[in-house]
Amino acid sequence: MKKDSLDYYIIPHDDAHGSEYVGISDKRLEWISGFTGTAGTVVVSNHAAYLLVDSRYWLQVGKQCDRNWTTIRLGDTDAPNSLLDWLIDRVEPSSPSKYKKAGPLSRSNSNASSSSPREVKVGIDARMISHEHATKLNNELSRRRSKLIFPPQNFVDLIWKDKPQRSQEPIFVQPIQFTGTEAGAKLDKLRRWIAQQPASNNGYSSKSSPNAEPKPAQRQVATLISNLACIAWVLNLRGDDIPFNPVFYAYLFVSLEDAILFVDPGKVGDEVHAYLRSVGVKERAYNDVWTFLRRKEWGEGKIIITPQTSYAISLMLTSFRYTILPSPIEEWKAVKNETEIRGLRNAYLRDGAAYVRWLAWLEQKMGQGYDITEYEAAWRLTEFRRELEHYRGLAYENISATGANAALPHYVPHKEPGIMISRETPYLNDSGGQYRDGTCDTTRTVHFGRPTNEQCEAYTRVLQGHIAIDSAVFPEGTSGDKLDVLARRALWQDGMNYGHGTGHGVGSYLNVHEGPHGFSQNVPLVPGHVVTNEPGYYKEGQWGMRIESALVVKRANPRNADPDGQRWLAFERLTCVPIQTKMVKENMLSKDEKQWIKDHNKRCYERLEPLIRHDKRALKWLRRESERGIGLASVPGGVHIDWD
Repeated sequence: MKKDSLDYYIIPHDDAHGSEYVGISDKRLEWISGFTGTAGTVVVSNHAAYLLVDSRYWLQVGKQCDRNWTTIRLGDTDAPNSLLDWLIDRVEPSSPSKYKKAGPLSRSNSNASSSSPREVKVGIDARMISHEHATKLNNELSRRRSKLIFPPQNFVDLIWKDKPQRSQEPIFVQPIQFTGTEAGAKLDKLRRWIAQQPASNNGYSSKSSPNAEPKPAQRQVATLISNLACIAWVLNLRGDDIPFNPVFYAYLFVSLEDAILFVDPGKVGDEVHAYLRSVGVKERAYNDVWTFLRRKEWGEGKIIITPQTSYAISLMLTSFRYTILPSPIEEWKAVKNETEIRGLRNAYLRDGAAYVRWLAWLEQKMGQGYDITEYEAAWRLTEFRRELEHYRGLAYENISATGANAALPHYVPHKEPGIMISRETPYLNDSGGQYRDGTCDTTRTVHFGRPTNEQCEAYTRVLQGHIAIDSAVFPEGTSGDKLDVLARRALWQDGMNYGHGTGHGVGSYLNVHEGPHGFSQNVPLVPGHVVTNEPGYYKEGQWGMRIESALVVKRANPRNADPDGQRWLAFERLTCVPIQTKMVKENMLSKDEKQWIKDHNKRCYERLEPLIRHDKRALKWLRRESERGIGLASVPGGVHIDWD
């Protein structure tokens, strides 16, 4: 940093493709800080080290990072909301920090009396920040006599002596039986979209007629795709370069005539070579993309890139050779076709069977007095999933949490120290499998003892929010963020809330978190969107709970709807795992809510029974769950009994 005269150096969680989960060779933030969350930013100054995280990770950071780190709780009271807010506060030349929870000032120009503070330089690897964020950050910094600097080498890589190599796992074809659409058809659709984009006016001549024929250099002739899930979806290919995400490191260039996949040659076998030739895709080495861009090998015309493309690509192209547009692929990928929806139904049914077999095993062991650790419980669930058809691994790290750990929404257990599942507090498991026909994401919270009244009231409010989303009927054009309040309303009535989103999109044997829609997004929900429904409540330092099911948007026909008027939508529930009723307070539920929980658990029995009838323990457990009452039954004398 001193060599480059930097005041701050930013280490984001991202890789060069903007991935949420990153490969082992890109875990720079984890290596330098010890923090294992999937979102966060490290900023190092000449005097201090800061870790900026949102509310999902406030508690986790405190457990994983030592006192050498100053934690910035983004979104907290008297704290900045973003990295941008925090940095601006750091570089303001003549004012003290406006945030009480922003950490100690360490800027070189913190002398408020200075009439001409020096320029503050903030460094970052240009590959690890998107065009959108770099542009915004640079604009704000330049107004304060500061700027972003892009050193040619990543500083963490220079000191990470035993840094792992990038994955060389082979790429494989995702067959039409799972995708429903050929890669050739997707490439044709993408080319039609490119051809429809209007030419850019870069101000070559202010006297040009608005109706004049655009120059060749102004036309949109191609797009460069850097998002790994988008590349995998377009080409109907999958890989294993990033844990839990079946993607591979690559760039995809698509013009009106050509398509080039930039990928490490050692990852492409004979079958994939032949397949790529059959869909008209050429191959070049992964790092050749930089030579290709620098030499402008596509000829005249502009390349379309998304705002999320790395800033390094923008710098290589220069502004006159690219156009920034939102990715249509994200939207196409998010709307599942009938083949993908059918695959997801089947995947969630099998995954539900494994989940039920595991819950029956876990409850039996706990009831017999065995002490089971969080890690062992998670491992055992994975073993049940391994037996399933089309299983390819986990969709994300298994969240298996008891007691205070369950109050950490993204807690991941470790083998050592082994933490035993408590019989006094709720136990939360959030997990899912990756299958060739779908990606699964399910959360259930159960209690193996006698829940307290406080736990029951909180759980009932969470369940009511879950039911409200699941049962929603809404007009076409409604965005997910307009429905979010349904999940929170019951909790808000009792002064409770949760700090994470209510739900996110889910891929079809792709990333478990998928956009652009979700219950936090101003994106209209349309038939074919898959979204999770996961309200929760977390009592810091004591316990937590969450209920999550996956839904697919479908058309609805409300009783009084005008057939020629407004069109309506609703949800179909994909997840098929019973919801434990022990912690539910029946007197807090409406008649419809009581019927919903009974119908759901009965439906789980009817659909799962054929898949688990060979497992007598699981079948008995499932039948009991489908028939049991709500809550703990009272008997004379004030004693409570379970429905067992």
